[in-house]
Amino acid sequence: MASETPLMKQYRAIKAQYPDCILFFRLGDFYEMFEDDAKVASDILQIALTTRDKGKDEPVPMCGVPHFAADTYIAKLVKAGYKVAICEQVEDPSEAKGIVRREVVRVITPGTHLPENPKENAFVLSFYPSGKKTGIAVADLSTGEFFIYETEHSLYDELQRHDPKEVLCPASVRDNIHISEALKEFYVTEVEDWLYDYQEAYRSLTEHYRVFSLEAFGIDGLEPGISAAGALLRYLKESLLEPVVLRPPQHLRQSGYMFLDSSTKRNLELIKNLRDGTDRFTLLEVLDETLTPMGGRFLRQAILRPLIEIEKIQQRLEAVDDLQGNLSLLESLRTHLRKVQDLERLTTKLLQRNASPRDLIAIRQSLEVIPNIKEALNEARTERLSILKGRLNECEELKSLIYRAIVDDPPQNLRDGDVIREGFHEEIDELRQMARSGKDYIAHLEERERKRTGISSLKIGYNKVFGYYIEVTKPNLHLVPPDYIRKQTLVGAERFITEELKDYENKVLGAEERLKALEAEVFKEIIERARAFGDALVETAQAIAELDFLLSLAVVARRYN
Repeated sequence: MASETPLMKQYRAIKAQYPDCILFFRLGDFYEMFEDDAKVASDILQIALTTRDKGKDEPVPMCGVPHFAADTYIAKLVKAGYKVAICEQVEDPSEAKGIVRREVVRVITPGTHLPENPKENAFVLSFYPSGKKTGIAVADLSTGEFFIYETEHSLYDELQRHDPKEVLCPASVRDNIHISEALKEFYVTEVEDWLYDYQEAYRSLTEHYRVFSLEAFGIDGLEPGISAAGALLRYLKESLLEPVVLRPPQHLRQSGYMFLDSSTKRNLELIKNLRDGTDRFTLLEVLDETLTPMGGRFLRQAILRPLIEIEKIQQRLEAVDDLQGNLSLLESLRTHLRKVQDLERLTTKLLQRNASPRDLIAIRQSLEVIPNIKEALNEARTERLSILKGRLNECEELKSLIYRAIVDDPPQNLRDGDVIREGFHEEIDELRQMARSGKDYIAHLEERERKRTGISSLKIGYNKVFGYYIEVTKPNLHLVPPDYIRKQTLVGAERFITEELKDYENKVLGAEERLKALEAEVFKEIIERARAFGDALVETAQAIAELDFLLSLAVVARRYN
């Protein structure tokens, strides 16, 4: 294309690397889509389809969405079954020589995108058939869950059991008519067969978890399962383009749970009804009195994987009986749980280094409730509730760190500034004071210059193009002192600068830039310190999830006697 612009040349080169994705191409404050992507996206998102280079014979179709609202539009595209590649500007436009460098920083698929309902998991399932067995690995990036097992049951039944948002499989198995039939209802991603090679998969897992052997995880002998898990891990890393945070793989032992085939799950209307596929009039709707997203997810899994071990069933029954028989304990615990946010997903974001300032505040606020929950559980009389109490970690040091470091109501984005609490970092306090005192300094300077020059209408202003300036109307130009340096001419006025104002501008703008950079640097250090509490937070989140689940059953038990 002789007339191809540098921008479109860059776009097409990046798009060629991600042909199966809709490319969100960052241009200033918008994500733009071009050519076929624009045609598809404009139809799904119901936004205007325009063209680039309208004067040319073949203008390029385009559409765009604001970057601050991108999540909403991405969700719609993912729900429609498309992958989205996020392409960001990866250098400062002011420092770029020629066109700004851009790179894809993440690929979002149905399995790597958070579901609309926070009480649902976003499972990605990978399978590998081997003889009579099928190795299965299931992961949820948002919660860090990762489990592996092997089965001789129907693949379709296993898929229905987990209801994954995305299914990963070797490309060659699609030739199998039975497998193709089982996959019809799911979003499927085919990958090259070599990703499922046992040795390659084993190496991927041991390198990721930095272990010599998988024996410690109890999965060492599950060859088809390890093949499925290694391929899944590799795929997720390539999709995220950043480190994947998953808990060590857990062996899902089939002997501990009742297997429910797809017909049983469907006809009993356990989590979806036959009428419209929602949870109305289902067992889930009847039992779900959970107050936290992780409690809701625990309940779903408990319904789909019923326990069959008598001892564990008895422990649950005793705990529910204890809670439903003690109304004050029941209500006290539920009151406290209402203040707990999705600690499981917040912890995963923290471990991924993706936590925002508000996420840290949500973690702190959730932890502040833990002592009250533990105190209330002192009334409990059963073994299971005592065990859960022992797994609740108060993380006092982490709470203290977040309280001392982060303001109570921070902005969502770190780049907006004013995140670090006053008194936590001396240099940030000094730079902030310098930036805030600017208005007082300008007002004082403006008043002083009016008196010095005798120009009562003199004013000092600022814009991003010219910086600070002194504006004098034309009738007063004869009063301008000789140390004023002309900067800009307007229709009815002239703008000037002085050495003093120039020095102040350099000082203040430098302070503001340094302040933003330093806040970002200090916030990253806080994240690293907070990540040390990851295991304690995960254990606490899991205990809260089970406690919420038991309380939900107790509420239902009281309601229906």
